[in-house]
Amino acid sequence: MRAIRRIGKTPAERGDTTGVSGSPDLLELDDGSFAVIGPDITDELGRRPLVDANCADNERIVRVPRHMLIAAKKYIPDD
Repeated sequence: MRAIRRIGKTPAERGDTTGVSGSPDLLELDDGSFAVIGPDITDELGRRPLVDANCADNERIVRVPRHMLIAAKKYIPDD
């Protein structure tokens, strides 16, 4: 598995980076799925953030800034 492209603007274009630390990002993978880089908030929300939402042991809950997802919206394919 590997990342093939960024979805949306770069963190620098969005003003989400200092160039020193990590930055939230949305990536498309070579199998057509997506990966998110963002702060891990699993411990803050817990493993069951909603009655019908469960975070498995091999998963983490990642915070995605609203403006990042909105900026990426037009780059996400419909199918």
